[in-house]
Amino acid sequence: MLNGIKIVEICGIGPGPFCAMHLADLGADVIAVERGASTSITGEANASQNPMNRGKRSVVADLKTPEGRETVLKLIEGADALVEGMRPGVMERLGLGPDVLLARNPKLVFGRMTGWGQSGPMANAAGHDNNYASLSGAMYHSGTAGEAPSAPITLLGDIGGGALYLAIGLLAGILNARSTGKGTVVDAAIVDGSAHAMGLMLLMAKKGLLNEQRGRSVHDGSHFYGTYLCADGHYVSLGSMEPQFYALLLQKLGLQDDPRFAKQWDMKRWGEMRAAFVEIFVTRTRAEWCELMEGTDVCFAPVLSPREAAQHPHMVERGVYFERDGMLQASPAPRFDGKRTTPGAIPTRGQDTEQVMAALQAGDLTGVWKG
Repeated sequence: MLNGIKIVEICGIGPGPFCAMHLADLGADVIAVERGASTSITGEANASQNPMNRGKRSVVADLKTPEGRETVLKLIEGADALVEGMRPGVMERLGLGPDVLLARNPKLVFGRMTGWGQSGPMANAAGHDNNYASLSGAMYHSGTAGEAPSAPITLLGDIGGGALYLAIGLLAGILNARSTGKGTVVDAAIVDGSAHAMGLMLLMAKKGLLNEQRGRSVHDGSHFYGTYLCADGHYVSLGSMEPQFYALLLQKLGLQDDPRFAKQWDMKRWGEMRAAFVEIFVTRTRAEWCELMEGTDVCFAPVLSPREAAQHPHMVERGVYFERDGMLQASPAPRFDGKRTTPGAIPTRGQDTEQVMAALQAGDLTGVWKG
């Protein structure tokens, strides 16, 4: 769907590379510029393959040298957008800031992926996904009152509040550049995105369903929305909010005539009702609860590990996961016309350097880009 869109990525870690991979999954031509000597978050030096480079081409360039900087400048001449995820000011110090790149290509969309944003008191501080989600308020209502707030690693901040917002910003900027001839700088901060992503939750506050005190809201305090431990140590999830779904849940549990559960929205009794559910769900295994409730309108699902999820019949039929390059991977999303997209392979580090550099030296931009 994004055939013909050309992206230069200055490789880093986290949401920037994921954003570029997502665009590559959807058909964009992405050249990943892997900097000189570098180490990964785990301390691994110059890994031969980076899973986040799926579907991209890999070029190695030392941006601290004139040759490396000129490589980027030549690449962006034919690009629609650039993605970078360094701390504010780093690209400017390298001589590759927005002013320089937009002077070379006025239609360029310069995408900046950071946690705290390009401005503000914390802009230059180090941080990670959980820090950004914490400050934005997005993590506050996760979990229950009796446990520390937490959220799935990378999902709430890096991906949900970061990479996906950057992708939308880049595409919006590219559309605008094609109609106006003017590029733009996209400041995608995870604190901004994760706060904006709370729109539905904040709407619940207006309806009286979101309480400032943890454990007193629908998602962190009710008995009909949450996760429960089963007899085998696994968990299941419930989301039986609407009255018809709640009624079916009670029926499945044999509680339809139990007066304790007659008033679903009696918040003062949620603790008591939740405690009763805890005792009920621990009496059966996850498989037994699945047999009773899965596929019904209870709004129920087992809590699965990624590898378990890959083997679930629903996920198998839709082809959500696949194994390649020695690892479990998720298929591109969303789908178009009901068809799954087959993602590109993961390149080895620098495998496209020679071909791209030869085209650049020859001044052949058509030889650099695929579309």
